[in-house]
Amino acid sequence: MTEVKGATVAAQQGKRARGSSRVRNAVLWDALRRVLDRIAPEGPSDVVDVGGGTGGFAVPLAELGHRVTVVDASPDALAALERRADEAGVTVRAVQGDAVDLPDLLGEGAADLVLCHSVLEYVDDPAAAMAALTTTVRPGGSVSVLVAGQVAAVLHRAVAGHFDEALRVLDDPAGRFGDGDRMPRRFTRETLSELVASAGLTVGELHGVRIFADLVPSGLIDAEQTGAAGRSHGGETRAAEALIALESAAAVHPILRELATQLHVLAHN
Repeated sequence: MTEVKGATVAAQQGKRARGSSRVRNAVLWDALRRVLDRIAPEGPSDVVDVGGGTGGFAVPLAELGHRVTVVDASPDALAALERRADEAGVTVRAVQGDAVDLPDLLGEGAADLVLCHSVLEYVDDPAAAMAALTTTVRPGGSVSVLVAGQVAAVLHRAVAGHFDEALRVLDDPAGRFGDGDRMPRRFTRETLSELVASAGLTVGELHGVRIFADLVPSGLIDAEQTGAAGRSHGGETRAAEALIALESAAAVHPILRELATQLHVLAHN
C-alpha cells in the first residue's frame, strides 16, 4: 500500500472540467454530490474508488475534503494518480488490487461511499465483485455503479452503418457484437438492477449517463465563441450548458435513460 500526499486542498477546489468532458460527466457528478450530502452532511466522508485509475474522480473528491482511497490493479495507473494528486495538492491513498479483493485489502465497512465505475464490464465475476463492494460499504452508506449500456451500443452500431453488429448486440445476453468486440459485457437497466439487488443492496436512483453527449460533435460543445452571447456566466458555451440541462432532464426519463452510453445506479446498504 502506498500513500499519495500533497500540500493543501484549498486552491484547487475551483478547478473543474469544461466543455465536452464536463457535459459527459455532469449527471454523474450531480448524483455523487447528492449522495455525499446525504451520507455526511456535516463533514468529509470515507470514499473508496474501485478501478479509479489515474484519479479522475478521486482527486476532485479529495479536493472537496473527502478521505479517498483508490484501489486499482494497474501500477502505472496508480503512479499517474500519485502525480495527479501531488499536482492538485491533495492526499489520496493508493492500493494495488482487484475489486474482489476489497475485503482483504481494506476490511469490512471501510467506506461511506464506494465508487465502481467502468469495472463490472471487465471483471471475471461481476457477482463476486458486487459482493465485495457490499462488504466494503458501511451500513447506511452507498455504492455508485457505472456500466456500459447495451441498448446504446445497438443504437451506436446502427448509426455507424453496422446493422448486423447492432442486431447481434441486441440479441446477445452479454450485449456483444462478436469476437471483435473489445467490451466483454454490457448491461441493461434490468440486468444491472438484478446484479445490485442480488448482492444485498437496495437499488436506488438509476440514471442514464451520456444519452446525447456521445451523439453530438465535440466541436459543437467546445467551440470557442466570442462575446457575452456565446458563453454563460460560468464560462461554458451556451451549447454546453443547454446540453447539460437536457442530459440532466433525460437522465431519469424512463425511456430516454435506456439509450445512454452508460447506466448509473446508486445502491444503498
